[in-house]
Amino acid sequence: MSDPIREDGLYPMRLQRFLARAGVASRRGSERLMTAGRVRVNGVVVSELGSKVDPAHDVVTVDGVECRIATGPTCLMLYKPVGYLTTMSDPYGRPTVADLVPVADHPGLYPVGRLDMDTTGLLLFTTDGDLGQALLHPSRHVTKHYVALVSGTPDERDLDRLRAGVMLEDGPAAPARAELLSPRDPLFSVVAPHGAGRTGGGEKNAVVGLTIHEGRKHQVKKMMQAVGHKVLRLHRDAFGPLALSGIVEGAWRELSENETRALEALCKGREHQ
Repeated sequence: MSDPIREDGLYPMRLQRFLARAGVASRRGSERLMTAGRVRVNGVVVSELGSKVDPAHDVVTVDGVECRIATGPTCLMLYKPVGYLTTMSDPYGRPTVADLVPVADHPGLYPVGRLDMDTTGLLLFTTDGDLGQALLHPSRHVTKHYVALVSGTPDERDLDRLRAGVMLEDGPAAPARAELLSPRDPLFSVVAPHGAGRTGGGEKNAVVGLTIHEGRKHQVKKMMQAVGHKVLRLHRDAFGPLALSGIVEGAWRELSENETRALEALCKGREHQ
């Protein structure tokens, strides 16, 4: 029978799990710290794997530095790679984003919104259901910035249509910010690492930056298709005030206090609009 979770969100747990949740090291790395005699609990060296601690009462140190885990909600960003479904489970056994984030250490962790299986980039996760719901609510107008490698080269008329709000099958899309990216732009190489290249028909590809605030299914792909340019690769590098930074593809990191506060302020600032 598992240990009960108290109101503060903490509960007795294995020491290596505590260290992993505190961000000291992975569980395996934490085990190595323990067996090396570098971990103390209440001043006493603990090297036996499987030893438990109570985060609410025990003081854990590594090389003399105290370690703590957050008692509040968890928010983290994942640099989603291609080939993973944005869901926490799949009945067909396909890879999901749950395979890439620490769900065992953060019960209730779930993705805010979604990215298509073939789309890369910033995917936000939280254990705070109210925050996640608020960020997805249409009234919040949370912006998302995408970079798309597209077939052909959109001209100014195509971009103006996107800026005005192009018509889709399920109704008009809201006006978007749209621009062609130069090969000198750092984001250009994210979707076109070897240059834009050409399509099978010899048509040169281009890279478009697109900022939207809706969250309709396949929206960017449908918007670009509506102006005659198929999306070949798609990447999201920003979600609201968050920019994808500090992690490599397939990795994750917890949000800083400033990033979390920015998300909360975004929701509070629009809750009466």
